[in-house]
Amino acid sequence: MTRFAFTIEASDGAARTGRITMQRGEIRTPAFMPVGTAATVKAMYPEAVAATGADIILGNTYHLMLRPGAERVAALGGLHKFMNWPGPILTDSGGYQVMSLAKLRKITEEGVAFQSHLDGEKHLLSPESSMEIQRLLDADIVMAFDECTPYPAAQEDARASMELSMRWAMRSRDAFDAGGEHAARAALFGIQQGGIYADLRAESAEKLIDIGFDGYAIGGLAVGEGQAEMLRALEFSVPVLPADAPRYLMGVGKPDDLVEAVLRGIDMFDCVLPTRSGRTGQAFTWDGPLNMKNARHKDDPAPIDAECRCPACASYSRAYIRHLLKAGEIFGAMLMTAHNLTFYQDLMQAMRDAIGAGRLTAFADDFLARYRRR
Repeated sequence: MTRFAFTIEASDGAARTGRITMQRGEIRTPAFMPVGTAATVKAMYPEAVAATGADIILGNTYHLMLRPGAERVAALGGLHKFMNWPGPILTDSGGYQVMSLAKLRKITEEGVAFQSHLDGEKHLLSPESSMEIQRLLDADIVMAFDECTPYPAAQEDARASMELSMRWAMRSRDAFDAGGEHAARAALFGIQQGGIYADLRAESAEKLIDIGFDGYAIGGLAVGEGQAEMLRALEFSVPVLPADAPRYLMGVGKPDDLVEAVLRGIDMFDCVLPTRSGRTGQAFTWDGPLNMKNARHKDDPAPIDAECRCPACASYSRAYIRHLLKAGEIFGAMLMTAHNLTFYQDLMQAMRDAIGAGRLTAFADDFLARYRRR
């Protein structure tokens, strides 16, 4: 069976559509990965996530190593069996969460020593331990261990961070390759760093290509720099990555971010926004986001979005969903999450279709004008 293959089926400018083939299934690209941080996409059954059109989901190394523990997940048959998701799973390396969540962290050449945000217990996360945890979880796509360069960062600080991440990338490659049967069926992605500096991004890409990975992620963006600066960075970050491998923009984003990034050649995305926003009352629609807690919806019999195929829009009114959200009912979070994830997957399918038809620019212009009009 195929371990990993990426096929580009059509291109339109810098954008491309295709598929990643792995032993647990195919991933249509451009792809959006719902985030299942703690072995669940919050407020969703796995079958409901699949019904939105998702081919792959994301799990989190940092959270799963702390609770319930990678060894426990392995003993229970691996992450797919544990959470009842038969398709591909990508696990991030844990580096970002260590930087953003852990207490009293200390970065050394060896890795990151930190205290758990849950109970204060001390841990060390290194390239080797990150690869071992992801092996125990039996991830299909494994992410190299890196340091997420903060924003803003002076160029010399961004260089030091990038160079550390590249040394860790080499150690990740070696540790992954020593993973036996898991390495024979999984893929390893490297992560480009370098902040907002074109020369550092190019140097990072060169080092990653020399090491050799199945795919290449762009890290260290969507960390506070704003959309305009992110898109400017993509203009020089994407072209230096291999054209025949998937390009994954980590942690992005809003619907208009996705469209802008696909125009610039990105193939894969993940973000907590559709699930987190759904639970807090924000619905994404073709006409822009809606605050479903707003009083103007309290007597509205219409669906969230008349063009949407999700269970919420098929059977429930804005008035009812607003009532659920205001009352703090779990069903409100379920309906809103199903809606947002369906919208995201329908947007990805619309972009795949537009690329295949050679009309992505026209689609993007129409979408962005309509989405931003509100």
